[in-house]
Amino acid sequence: MRRDPSDIIQSADRYYVWYSKGAVSSGYDATIWYATSPDGRQWTEQGQALSKGETGSWDEASVFTPNILVAQGRYWLFYTGTSRVFAKPFSPDSKIGAAVSDSPDGPWERIGSAPLVRNSDSPEAFDSHLVDDACLIVRNNKYWLYYKGRQLGKSPGQTKMGLAIADRPQGPYVKHLENPVIAGNHEVFVWPQGKGVAAMIGTTGPNEITESILYAADGVHFSKTHNVAEGPWAAGGYRPQAFSDSGAGAIPLWGIEIARRKNQLPFLQRFDLVAE
Repeated sequence: MRRDPSDIIQSADRYYVWYSKGAVSSGYDATIWYATSPDGRQWTEQGQALSKGETGSWDEASVFTPNILVAQGRYWLFYTGTSRVFAKPFSPDSKIGAAVSDSPDGPWERIGSAPLVRNSDSPEAFDSHLVDDACLIVRNNKYWLYYKGRQLGKSPGQTKMGLAIADRPQGPYVKHLENPVIAGNHEVFVWPQGKGVAAMIGTTGPNEITESILYAADGVHFSKTHNVAEGPWAAGGYRPQAFSDSGAGAIPLWGIEIARRKNQLPFLQRFDLVAE
């Protein structure tokens, strides 16, 4: 099983993507691997980037759903972790952490012994059950981490998106007071769009926002701007302006998504976006 691709970066003459790899279709029993490509089409798996945490740690049972930040001349690999061993039925206690390296090829050193973003202590909060799926941009000289959260007692179909902001890549990350910033979506796929922020929404969430692109001039208050037909599933996009804070970001034109075939575990494939 290979699923949950990160966004894609280019370093020197190679593209990089990180992803969950394991034997369970859901991705909850996994470690983080990576692959490289000279052209964004033909990819070579390079090996494991991050293993499960040590016994007794918050991420000892699984690490999955990675994403990447390039900042301060270093590479910051964000990921979701859980301490609960996968079994059916399964209810993860997932949180978000990070590891850092001087090279996209590693080795990776975990940042401290605690997660950077954890589920809320308030049962009424939209993210009181779990947090997952970090997606980062640099905005106003700060690090904006969008993530998905689920409330205690809610189903996966009731997942919403939140935002946490930090002055440094390693945190501390402070959750936005107006969370959740988007009322739905299974995966987090955001990018700088001009001077604002855009997000692509899949099939999960209220009907008025599913299969669409949302835009927020302030990165917080999103509204629908476009429909999306047959959009990518759990996409990781090539976002060359994501970390530049340039005010010149644009929609990613290609990336990697999850794919399935009957009687097969999930795998990864390229997608290309076409304007109609």
